Amino acid sequence: MHKPLPFTLPHLKPGLSKTYQKTIEPADTLSFGHGALTELMATPTLTALLIEASVSVIDPMLPEGYVTVGLSTSLTYLNPTFIGMTVTAESVLAAVEGRRLVFEIMAFDELGQIARGRHERCIVHAAHFMQTARKRCESVQPRIK
Repeated sequence: MHKPLPFTLPHLKPGLSKTYQKTIEPADTLSFGHGALTELMATPTLTALLIEASVSVIDPMLPEGYVTVGLSTSLTYLNPTFIGMTVTAESVLAAVEGRRLVFEIMAFDELGQIARGRHERCIVHAAHFMQTARKRCESVQPRIK
């Protein structure tokens, strides 16, 4: 599946976690076209907050030149959150399988849990990953920035 890492990360163990908080603002809503729902936090906002928490658990521990990239996200939205409420997003490292990292993600507002799910990331060498991405996109290079 993935090549083994050329280094070890003994401090990378299940249970590591990170929590982020954000007060929901109008820019965090579906104000771009879902008329009746413009007072509620949008799913992309919540997903981004949970991914940010996951990245911050791991990426600071990686050797220079290495980062994580997302593999998958599965999120169940349980309850809506209004503008002005504070969301707490938490990501807990649940499993380390070589380069592959599995996180349990959850979010809460002042009234209780609003979402739960799973997020997977993979440790990659940033320059190599970008080289692979550029090679894949050679045929459309004139159109991309």
